[in-house]
Amino acid sequence: MLRSTKALESCSIGATDGVIGHVKDLYFDDDAWVVRYLVVDTGSWLSSRKVLVSPISLLAPNWNEGILPASITKAQVQASPDIDADKPVSRQNEVQYLGYYGYPYYWGGVGMWGDGLYPYAMVPGYAGYGIDRADREREEESYARAERARHRNDDPHLRSINAVVGYHIKATDGEIGHVEGLLVDEETWAIRYLIVNTSNWWVGHKVLVAPQWIAGVHWSDETVSVDLSRESVKDAPVYDPDAVLDRPWEAGLYRHYGRPAYWAEQADYHSVV
Repeated sequence: MLRSTKALESCSIGATDGVIGHVKDLYFDDDAWVVRYLVVDTGSWLSSRKVLVSPISLLAPNWNEGILPASITKAQVQASPDIDADKPVSRQNEVQYLGYYGYPYYWGGVGMWGDGLYPYAMVPGYAGYGIDRADREREEESYARAERARHRNDDPHLRSINAVVGYHIKATDGEIGHVEGLLVDEETWAIRYLIVNTSNWWVGHKVLVAPQWIAGVHWSDETVSVDLSRESVKDAPVYDPDAVLDRPWEAGLYRHYGRPAYWAEQADYHSVV
């Protein structure tokens, strides 16, 4: 299921012993286009301190009540490393944060989350993919030591989703609109689409653009270049936020642009692993 970032920002984070706060922003990896952290405003509980929560911590969401349960305690959050949510998150910050919670590093593998597709599979002791728990723990510890040395000073490419909203979208032959929001896969936390509002060019039109079609993001002048023509965007299926965005609709979108679908790539990944 795909969720808009606007819907996610209306959710609260529930620890095992109470509500932590509400989602204020999301940090995404602009290389892999995956949400890496939720920025949570703790409100009066911790004097409005902002903390990071990794999707690795999250359990099955309760969308009816707008709660994202997490397998962490309020005490853990209170003692977690300080992160300035108004400044870029460095790799050193991430190493400290993930180490505090005992999570392995998500970078360096062949998948979106280590060597897998799902953040919950990175929880220590996870018994997925037929791997013995003890063997997995030894593997993770060995992997973590190696990755700590290799990636300590890497640029993590983390960006604020709120900052990207409003960026102008440029097709190969001219501007087509601006970013109104993003759609996130609630299982993998991958960003599947940018919601593009074309009202300043094509009245009453909203379309979706997949990250795979992006030629470049230009942070200095707040623009996103896409490898699509204005005509193809104009004729693309209209996105209705109130309608069900099911797989047949997505398939039609990919057929329109003549591009391979992301779920085909996932199938290829599973056939390899």
